Amino acid sequence: MPAHIAGWRGLRQAIALLALCTAALQLVWVARIALMNVLDPQSTTFQRSEIWRLFTEKGQVAWGQQWIALSQMSPQLPRAVIASEDAGFTDHGGVEWDALENAWARNQRAQARATHAKRPPKVVGGSTISQQLAKNLFLSGERTWPRKAQEFVLTLTLEALLSKRRILEIYLNNVEFGEGLFGVQAASGFYFRRDASRLDALSAARLAVMLPAPKRFERQFGSGMLQGRAATIAARMPAVEVP
Repeated sequence: MPAHIAGWRGLRQAIALLALCTAALQLVWVARIALMNVLDPQSTTFQRSEIWRLFTEKGQVAWGQQWIALSQMSPQLPRAVIASEDAGFTDHGGVEWDALENAWARNQRAQARATHAKRPPKVVGGSTISQQLAKNLFLSGERTWPRKAQEFVLTLTLEALLSKRRILEIYLNNVEFGEGLFGVQAASGFYFRRDASRLDALSAARLAVMLPAPKRFERQFGSGMLQGRAATIAARMPAVEVP
């Protein structure tokens, strides 16, 4: 057999094997998401990467997380997080395309300014709660087109197989609030010394505004800037619809 024919056959086989492995991985993720209707996820990809980072950098893992049902949380908590992170959560199908387009435009302008000023650009996101959950549950933090495409697929799968309340419940129990601190129950105990069921509107809003940059905001938790942002979120909360 000519070498070039054998080479093409080998390439086709490699592509077919890659496609088969990709399809198998999608089926595994679909099955895992379906099981989340009845089983609480024990950890996320992001949490496992944080455990490894803390262990390798500090030689120990200080960790706080405790699952709490959405029905047991203060109703102010989901309202505050929706107001802060994803105002259209109850209406969209997982992705806010207009928000992504706006974020893309802003990032392109930031990239141009940063290149001119020779400094790293400040990147903003347009992800919904469902997208953030998909990324944290299954994916790495790298910014590539294949990873973003996979995020869209997983987001739509979450929306198809889980209710909005379940998506919100899993998100609130796994989202980061500081180094080694995950979920609203652990965050409520750490920052306010009280159960998540007892948070008032302003306290819930103070937690919610941390979510874009929890490691930075945990060092500024009592700052006037964070309290001002929390007051803005608290003013929006009465109009928020919770699933």
